Amino acid sequence: MASNTSKTARASVRAGQGAGGALSVLGEYKYLIPLNKGKHAYVRNLTTGKTIHLRTDSEAFIEEVRALAGAGHGAKVRAELVALAAAAPSDGWDATEKRLVEAGVFEA
Repeated sequence: MASNTSKTARASVRAGQGAGGALSVLGEYKYLIPLNKGKHAYVRNLTTGKTIHLRTDSEAFIEEVRALAGAGHGAKVRAELVALAAAAPSDGWDATEKRLVEAGVFEA
């Protein structure tokens, strides 16, 4: 059976799991896997089963998070952004969250 994710994405997920990256916490999966000090991220879309590599300042990133929020995962994604901003304040996750809020991604 073919996989929907790239070999690099799968390796990154495995590396994060082994390094205490907490991609799964008590059965809940992380939606964002940070890369390159917050400039890029893998976005795990559990509704489609795909993991996509995107620039965090791109329109595609906003639309992917909007799709997750529309599927009812918005609060969890936003909580992850807050946690990433707290864990790595110099990586610009607060600005990423602000862009998503301004784009109306998390509105009901």
